[in-house]
Amino acid sequence: MKPALSVLASALLIGLPTAQAAPAKVGEAAPAFTLTDSTGAERSLADFAGKTVVLEWTNHECPFVKKHYNAANIPSQQREAVDDDVVWLVLNSSAPGKQGHVDGATANRIQANWKAAQTHYLFDTDGSVGRAYAAKTTPHMYIIDPEGVLRYAGAIDSIPSADTGDIPEATQYVPQALAELAAGKPVSLSTSQPYGCSIKYKDA
Repeated sequence: MKPALSVLASALLIGLPTAQAAPAKVGEAAPAFTLTDSTGAERSLADFAGKTVVLEWTNHECPFVKKHYNAANIPSQQREAVDDDVVWLVLNSSAPGKQGHVDGATANRIQANWKAAQTHYLFDTDGSVGRAYAAKTTPHMYIIDPEGVLRYAGAIDSIPSADTGDIPEATQYVPQALAELAAGKPVSLSTSQPYGCSIKYKDA
């Protein structure tokens, strides 16, 4: 029998659900939340009722996150989505003292350096929202439709690597799903295996 710690570590690394996390289900109502953003203001998912919402879990020290920001893949997707009246929320579930945890000013500086275009940057320091969504990796992506139903959960794209050279060859799942939703079509790929660094929850 594998030690429990090894099983948990393996699950976190590859983004598999663990016994402790009951994942939010695609096709059902997205879990509600209220979090503080990088300016100190409270933001609730309910604030964006009637709009499509993208959730992006981040950790600026993760090489997989760096891949998509340094190559401008995530910033360009954010910009295009926001221009189309989509709300893009970046969530940081790194606990204090863990890799990726920052304060609001630092988060704003990092995102500005990356020319990010998210709507808000939110702090989930106790990990409650990440756990509710069963977010496992950075990045880990979710799309919620205007009725508040979760329509996509999974990877940002189809090639699980930290190599920026793979981006042009990969299917970009979030823009694909957003385009389908905007056209009134069902999302053709509603779930995929997330990849990246394990989220640094306080009890992980």
